[in-house]
Amino acid sequence: MPIEDDEPCLTIGVVQVKLGLHPQTIRHWEKLGLVRPYRVQNGTRVRMFSAKDLERLAQIKAWIDELGVNLAGVDVMLRMQDQIDRLREESVRDRAALIEQYEAEIRRLKVALLRVQADR
Repeated sequence: MPIEDDEPCLTIGVVQVKLGLHPQTIRHWEKLGLVRPYRVQNGTRVRMFSAKDLERLAQIKAWIDELGVNLAGVDVMLRMQDQIDRLREESVRDRAALIEQYEAEIRRLKVALLRVQADR
């Protein structure tokens, strides 16, 4: 069974190794709201990260390391990226609804055409 992109399955230690980030850095970014890992609800303070969280952390790291963006800039860029993602999803839904609407109209017109041809 494949693991979904948003399924929390990575511990902070795994994230640390994969991205080369110190756990305190990851915790700090979480405190700032830049990433929101799943918190295990078993009385521990275990954070579990998904593949999407890992991508987000890697993006933050790249913006800081490669572009010199500070954390306030990262926050703005992430908000913009999240808004773009929401708009993209909304656009896909709207497009699918329009396609369904057009297909329904085509079906209606085909039925009407068949009636007209049958009446001749």
